[in-house]
Amino acid sequence: MPSRSAHGARTGVRVVVAGDRGTGKSSLISAAASDSFPDYVQAVLPPTRLPSDFYPDGVPVTIVDTSSSMESRVKLIDELKRADAVVLTYACDQPMTLSRLSTFWLPELRKLEIKAPVIVVGCKLDLRDERQPMNLEQVMAPIMQQFREIETCIECSSATLIQVPDVFYYAQKAVLHPTAPLFDQEKQTLKPRCIRALKRIFMLCDHDMDGALSDAELNEFQVKCFNAPLQPAEIVGVKRVVQERIRGGVSDLGLTLEGFLFLHALFIEKGRLETTWAVLRKFGYNDELKLRDDILPVPTKHAPDQNVELTNEAIDFLRGIFRLYDSDNDGSLQPSEFDDIFVTAPESPWTAEPYVDAAERTPQGNLTLNVFLSEWALMTSLEPALSLANLICIGYGGDPTSALRVTRRRSVDRKKKQTEKNVFHCFVFGPKKSGKSALLNSFIGRSFSSNYTPTNDVRYVANVVDQIGGSQKTLILQEIPEDGVKQLLSNKECLAACDVAVFLFDSSDEYSWKRSRELLLDVARRGEDSGYGVPCLLVAAKDDLDPFPMSLQNSTRVTQQLGMEAPIPVGVKLRDSKSVLSRILCAAEHPHLSIPETEKGKKRKRYRRLVNSSLMFVSVGAAVAVVGLAAYRAYAARKNT
Repeated sequence: MPSRSAHGARTGVRVVVAGDRGTGKSSLISAAASDSFPDYVQAVLPPTRLPSDFYPDGVPVTIVDTSSSMESRVKLIDELKRADAVVLTYACDQPMTLSRLSTFWLPELRKLEIKAPVIVVGCKLDLRDERQPMNLEQVMAPIMQQFREIETCIECSSATLIQVPDVFYYAQKAVLHPTAPLFDQEKQTLKPRCIRALKRIFMLCDHDMDGALSDAELNEFQVKCFNAPLQPAEIVGVKRVVQERIRGGVSDLGLTLEGFLFLHALFIEKGRLETTWAVLRKFGYNDELKLRDDILPVPTKHAPDQNVELTNEAIDFLRGIFRLYDSDNDGSLQPSEFDDIFVTAPESPWTAEPYVDAAERTPQGNLTLNVFLSEWALMTSLEPALSLANLICIGYGGDPTSALRVTRRRSVDRKKKQTEKNVFHCFVFGPKKSGKSALLNSFIGRSFSSNYTPTNDVRYVANVVDQIGGSQKTLILQEIPEDGVKQLLSNKECLAACDVAVFLFDSSDEYSWKRSRELLLDVARRGEDSGYGVPCLLVAAKDDLDPFPMSLQNSTRVTQQLGMEAPIPVGVKLRDSKSVLSRILCAAEHPHLSIPETEKGKKRKRYRRLVNSSLMFVSVGAAVAVVGLAAYRAYAARKNT
């Protein structure tokens, strides 16, 4: 892994040199390190370190030499996978070695899934036959077109030291200031994530929010990023360059967003990537153009049975954002309005699993306020750092530490017989065709479908539930596929994040009931063994079909034996699912009730009580003996006196 400091900056760059035998790898490394051509160089050099003051960026470079022999292939692959950058060499006096780059080396790097940038280096430039001149750009253009991972190409001579230091300067630069995240070489445009980051930076620097950076704002930006102000003549010069090249880049108010983006595209085209990267890193971005972890103060959970929620301050901010972008005041966000909210985030966070299908939009594809807040609650529960990063990116101006909070331990809630949580997490278990997906769909208002589609992966849905008195709670339902239960329960802490578990069975199918009972007992045992027992509910689905014999009696008897509520009957199409959801929420809000107890668990509980009472008896007996001894000594002392 690349070495980095606490705030994400690199503290070293590892460059691996590879290529055919005899292409000058070792001589290149030796010449770069000693600034002289060696009379003798060993076949494979040990790792060579260029100190931090060797190049302007002040980051040391470790150069790793490799052998292309078959005997050393395992070591070569290992080194390539650890590389920050790869230097591929060919010999200028051996045209076949250049051809081998595109026929072997570059495809091999792809096969090994090496993601490091590649610098192609022609060695032995002094030995090239002058009668056969070669245009490097013309030769390399089609190769670079095919292999976009090539950052740059350069030719050098270790014997004459021509461009030798430049080789590893370009390798270091490709790592510290990579092109790929910023610029699309094929389209010759800034990449979308780069545009989004620069747009956010522009908006943060546009203090008067007039859509342009005035001379004062531009100067403040320059000082923040580069610790040096711009002279008036320099500001005029910058604006002139923009005006000459792009229409609308400068207005009467100053440099516009279009002009700001153009300037950075120009820096990149001119090879000054370090300028754009300096700006991005000053505003907290990492190499993937996401906010760095060190500027995201995500609160720490001290126990597995704690969760992370949005604070009231963050929820109020999100309500305000919703109203701000709901331009037609219809109580919902159109797709374009929703996209505008995240225009300064790396991407819209809910376009992929598990969020894309976690809430139901209106027939027009819009998001209501409840759906908007539910998605945020789900993201905060599953990925707190992502939630906080997106809050900051869309303009949360409060103290980042005030946006999220860690809930009280569920074990403490159980002792206190109440909870302070606003978001509850429910696991939904059941055999195939028991109605799990139908319950989730009903919860988010999705219409019932008679077509059966098995769920193979974990699925989440979330929605806001209105309570009597006007308060609201958010409920997250997580569907656990039957085939995934064994793997889930293999983790001792699997139930720590769960507030309530629901077990569905098809009341018309005896096998479905038996399998659901098995799952219930498995979960109950895991809860007893781990100490993370959860309230459980049994749901008899498809209640409007003919039940199998003894269906109601069997399920009722099991719930009574385990100390649970009676089974909850619901119909095939779950038209009455609101009663189920209200029972789920009620169980979650009373964490000390409906926790199933197996016979083994009951025996363990009785044993503990017996031990505790024995200890109490011994303690009381010891206390009586101590008091009696003290009284006797007092009596004896009084008698002697």
